[in-house]
Amino acid sequence: MKTKQLLLALAAICGAFEVLACTGLSLTAADGSYVQARTIEWGNSALKSMYVVIPRGQSLQSLTPGSEPGLAFKARYGVVGLAVVEERFVAEGINEAGLSAGLFFFPQYGSYESYEAAQSDRTLVDLEVAQWILTQFATIDEVKAAIGGVRIVGLEANAVVHWRIGEPSGRQVVLEIVDGVPHFYENEVGVLTNAPGFEWQVTNLNNYVNLRPGDVEPYRMDEKTLRAFGATAGFLGLPGDDTPPSRFVRAAFFRATAPQRATAFATVQECFHLLNNFDVPIGLEHPAGQCPDIPSATQWTSAIDLTHRVVYYKTAYNNTIRSIDLSQIDFRKVRYQVHPLDREPVQPVERITVR
Repeated sequence: MKTKQLLLALAAICGAFEVLACTGLSLTAADGSYVQARTIEWGNSALKSMYVVIPRGQSLQSLTPGSEPGLAFKARYGVVGLAVVEERFVAEGINEAGLSAGLFFFPQYGSYESYEAAQSDRTLVDLEVAQWILTQFATIDEVKAAIGGVRIVGLEANAVVHWRIGEPSGRQVVLEIVDGVPHFYENEVGVLTNAPGFEWQVTNLNNYVNLRPGDVEPYRMDEKTLRAFGATAGFLGLPGDDTPPSRFVRAAFFRATAPQRATAFATVQECFHLLNNFDVPIGLEHPAGQCPDIPSATQWTSAIDLTHRVVYYKTAYNNTIRSIDLSQIDFRKVRYQVHPLDREPVQPVERITVR
């Protein structure tokens, strides 16, 4: 896709930022395996989504908002990424060293440096930052040390994002760029959504200090005894809407109360179960009768086992969980390749015969 066409496509997507409602969370298994999972939303049509395999030594070059080519770099590490719109726009992925990175929409609060054509050779557009991180670095500290050497700019004015970066150790940081200055935050709550900024989201959790898992004891109010209608009354007041602050709160409490599973794959399954609660039904963002003919605004959900370097995903069209095991890929010899997440947008159904 030519740059001008690409910018028009991005403007169309990002102009309706309210439907880009990504939710991310992470869990650690009892055996130490670490998993990062997330949803990705787009509620206006079927979002072009694909997985990309990047071999070691692959030559890559960033776009810029102008006609000049951007930062050129070669892949030091092999990568499997899940991309949207264009194969270079890796929204979530992992490299063979176990470093994971993904982007989350961050409207109104993030802001980059202005593009300068004279510095195009060190310019990296925001939607290619995850690809750059994954192909170049093995640790979070390496990313932090290198971020000042590039100029991150927006490819389209409304398409502002922030990033989640994780290591197999379980360490996770959030990268936000405000007024052109990068800020890294240690993510101790293990969740991420969109705007406002990460620090505000964590502070906002204090508004829900009264919430508890389980039931609540009856309460005597004058001559009347109040009793809960059913289970989970301790979570009465947990926000249920799909705004980013509400999803952040919900994800934080769901993660904190989730039982720790024994193994990596059991933890992957737990992540998928938790994120099912964040599927955005199609129609919430549109006037009655005007929603598109797609299954859900939640276009796909991924869970990445950073410990064993395995990518799992399912889509709105096919809820069958599929996996890509990086240990089975020889990144010295594999070719650069791109494939759609769904070969066909059809949900397989196992038919049971009763005799």
